[in-house]
Parts: sequence; C-alpha cells; structure tokens
Amino acid sequence: MCRRSVEEVAARDGVTRRRARSDVVATEEPLEIRIVRAEELRTGRPQTDAGHRISVTMRTPGADFELAAGFLFGEGLLEHPEDILAIRYCVATERDRMQQYNIVNVFLAPGVAFDAALLQRNFYTTSSCGVCGKASIEAVRGPSRARIRGTATVEVATILSLPAKLREAQQLFERTGGLHAAALFSSEGELLRLREDVGRHNAMDKLVGGSLLAGEAPLSDRIALMSGRLSFELVQKAARAGVPVLAGVSAPSSLAVELAEESGMTLIGFLRENRFNVYAGGERVV
Repeated sequence: MCRRSVEEVAARDGVTRRRARSDVVATEEPLEIRIVRAEELRTGRPQTDAGHRISVTMRTPGADFELAAGFLFGEGLLEHPEDILAIRYCVATERDRMQQYNIVNVFLAPGVAFDAALLQRNFYTTSSCGVCGKASIEAVRGPSRARIRGTATVEVATILSLPAKLREAQQLFERTGGLHAAALFSSEGELLRLREDVGRHNAMDKLVGGSLLAGEAPLSDRIALMSGRLSFELVQKAARAGVPVLAGVSAPSSLAVELAEESGMTLIGFLRENRFNVYAGGERVV
C-alpha cells in the first residue's frame, strides 16, 4: 500500500464541493519469475544472469515466493514441493539494486527435469488478464485436466457463511478497496488461508503456492472462494490443485463452467447474502 494525494469531488443538493486529501491505494509492481536448474547453479554465474525467464506479472508485493510456486505449479512446471530447492529474490548488482525485490529465482532440486520447450505461451500477464498471453488455442487448457478426486460434501449454510468471513479477513481491501482475494476454507467453513492481490489470478497463485509449499496439496477436501468473477483460468488453477469446490461472489464465464464440468468440480457463482447459483457439481451441495 502507498499514500497518494487526491482531489475529492462530491455533489450534493446541487452544490459541488472539492477538497484535497491523501488516500491509500493498492501497490502494483512487476514481478519477474525465473527458473534456475541445479546444474546451472554450479556454473558460478551471478543470480542476476542465471536461469530461464518464465513470466512477468503485475502484482501486489507480498507472498512473492508463494506466487512464483503457485504459478509454476499451475503451468505444470512443478509437481511437488520437493521439486524446489529454494526460492530467493535476485541478488542485485549495484546498478539495479532497486529491482532486487521484483525478480524471483526458483531453484530446482537436483534431478528435476525442466523442458523449456513446454513453454508454449508468451508469459507476460497483466493484473487483469491471465490467459491473454497464450501462444495457441491448444495451450489454453493447460497441463492437466485430471478429474477432481475430492468427494467431501458441503452444507448450504456453510457456503452462505463464507462471504462474510472473507470480507472480515480482507484487511488490505478494507483500506484500499482495490484488491481481489482468494481464500481457502475447510469443508466445515473454517478459514485456513487468505491472499490478496490486484490480480485475481495472482491471488489464486499465492493461495495455491502457499498450500504447495506447506505440503498440503492436493486440496481435495477444501473450498476456495474468490472475491470477484470466476474466469476460466481460475477454474484451471483450482482444478490443478485438486480443489473440489470453487465459489465466487460474481459470475462465472461459459468456459469456466465447461472446464468445471469436465474436471468434476463444484462451481458456485453469485454467492451473496442468502443465495447462490450452482453451475456444476451440485451433488456436493447438501
């Protein structure tokens, strides 16, 4: 977060009033994600020059290591937390010292294969779009479409209780009004993890990455809740992590519904106040 000077304009009873004040806005900065293989680490090259540049995403700083892990896992470049030897910010040179927290190196464990030819997309993403950089239509559906294994059911009352718990825990949104949130709940409605970011897909990557690094994946008995609409890529990332129930306070897209049906996921939209719509997997809602 950072403070900026703003001019507030308000109209009431035909009278316009203007005043200068400061406001808190959400921070948005680029993050470059790199992969460094174990054999490359032994070459002695400085970290600033090492590795394969995988992605540049516009994100809210914080939980950057989780974001990197979640993104790489979602793209099929990682399978297990043991695949990661370490994650570190880039060691900056004197010339680019100001950028040291905007570049993350993910060091692969010895023996972990990495095929650069699998990167069939331009990995520049913005905070509002995740799949717009796909290099081909065939690459859109991602590395895996295995069906969700989770069979846990969830009660209607539990689902209805989730948005209030999400809002209560969104500390950054409360101050800025400009961040998306992704939250992970138990099947009984207990809030387990929450991440915020200017980008919806970043928030999901942080959520999945945090679970992966904690050794909790697959998330076969969890509920994920998004603060905004449910895009195809959010369903894709949740399915990759094994999430059986994905809910959002807004609408899903047609492709999101289609992928949820193919994956065996329960997809819930328009979760507000005392109602919601079930677009796929209604058998889990009891």
